[in-house]
Amino acid sequence: MIPQPDQQLADALASEAQFVRITAEPSLQDRARSVALVRRALGAGQGGKAIPLLAALNCKLPVDAEIVTLHGVALRLEQRLVEAAAVFAAARAGGLGDPAVLQGLAQTRYELGLPATTLFAEAQRVNPGNFELLRNHAAVMASEGDRTGAIHLLLATLRTNPGWLDGHKVLAALRWTGGDRQGFTTSYADAVRAEPGNPAVWLAWFGAVAQTQDWEQARAIIAEAEAHLGATAAILSAELFIACEGDDPARADALLAKTAHISGDTINLCRIRHALRQNRFEAARDLILPLLDGASAGLFWPYVSLAWRLLGDARAQWLDRPETTIQSRAIGLDSAEMAELVDVLRALHTMEQPYAEQTVRGGTQTDRSIMLRHEPILQRARAAWLEAIRANIDELPVPEQGHPFLREARSQLLLGGSWSVRLRAGGHNVPHTHPMGWMSSSLYIAIPNEAVRGPAPAGHISFGMPPPELGLNLATYCSIVPEPGLVVTFPSMMWHAVEPFVEGERLMIALDIRPPQF
Repeated sequence: MIPQPDQQLADALASEAQFVRITAEPSLQDRARSVALVRRALGAGQGGKAIPLLAALNCKLPVDAEIVTLHGVALRLEQRLVEAAAVFAAARAGGLGDPAVLQGLAQTRYELGLPATTLFAEAQRVNPGNFELLRNHAAVMASEGDRTGAIHLLLATLRTNPGWLDGHKVLAALRWTGGDRQGFTTSYADAVRAEPGNPAVWLAWFGAVAQTQDWEQARAIIAEAEAHLGATAAILSAELFIACEGDDPARADALLAKTAHISGDTINLCRIRHALRQNRFEAARDLILPLLDGASAGLFWPYVSLAWRLLGDARAQWLDRPETTIQSRAIGLDSAEMAELVDVLRALHTMEQPYAEQTVRGGTQTDRSIMLRHEPILQRARAAWLEAIRANIDELPVPEQGHPFLREARSQLLLGGSWSVRLRAGGHNVPHTHPMGWMSSSLYIAIPNEAVRGPAPAGHISFGMPPPELGLNLATYCSIVPEPGLVVTFPSMMWHAVEPFVEGERLMIALDIRPPQF
């Protein structure tokens, strides 16, 4: 079969030399094929190859909205946000008022930590029906100090669009992180009165409350939802979640039989966690193993580690290998740079309490991806941090087929997320994993000394401990003493926690590296 022209262009992606030749002479007469090539590159996760071609096309067509948008998107995918903002800004300055370009500029500036409220308002005027734009407009207003205005913007839209789930989620988060523990979900309550037959709103309300472990209110919401909707599969799953996590094992056993026909990640986790709680370790293992080849395997590898350890299975050591997969080294920043980091990070901790779904206790966590921001010190820290991470990666065991951490290709380091945590006296992180990441890392910025924080392991990062609510008798693998300038890397699937400490401030940054592409 002879490949069609577009397929030939797609095949050119496999050869760097061919791609460079296409980029060197982009033909405006063949614009459509160039755009098709770019879209295929982006779809294949090869934005880096698309950028030179887009830059060449952008020079020849500076007010072509599609080319500008694709150029900005490609730069954003490669996490080159400063350049992406410049591309969008140049197009806007040249008179291009395309909605996608305005939204791209506003969103990129927001992620860089630059003022963007005015831009979002402009983009919203051009594209008033875009709910994603409206949601992000509210988020940027809050980040720039107008939390009240953001709440009013969301409420005004929710009054006429009560089924807008993203709006409810952002509004609830703004209220919760602002200290409103009682009324943070009132918009959901109003919405189900307006649309009592809308199951998505009922379940979203339940989810928002369940994150806070207010089981009494969660039960009341699901009971009322069932009165309107009947005993649907989603309602039964929610009831099972409450029984499992709210410590009602007899009801959980009864509901497990009633929900045996239901599938999905949440209900699978309920089954696994309940089996572990009841010391049915073989049953937990047997539930997990078929799930390790699926798209959500990152959720389940941490639990098979627990099951194998509890059963004395040697595969637990094969999987976790704490002696080689947990690594540390100093970052290449001097004392003045570290002091500058302290000042910048403290200024970003503006919330009164962390998001309800986060693992922070006794402190706060920043939003957005902090290491993509514009501040020069964060840019320098990112480069030095990635250099330290790369050095640790180079010391890992060789890639191993079938291993969820060691099998990965390791050439590309893109951030899956980054954030700062500031803990106060008594603060800690409960045991958790990062199921969306491949490798995770901590960088310590300001740490109270032992005389202040208390005797070891106070304030340490510990690995291998199970969530305490499962009641499992497993010791930690190890703990690492945090020190300013220390970088620690570990598999994202490994259980880890921050131990409580007595006094002082514990300030750090964390990040996830995305699963590398093969």
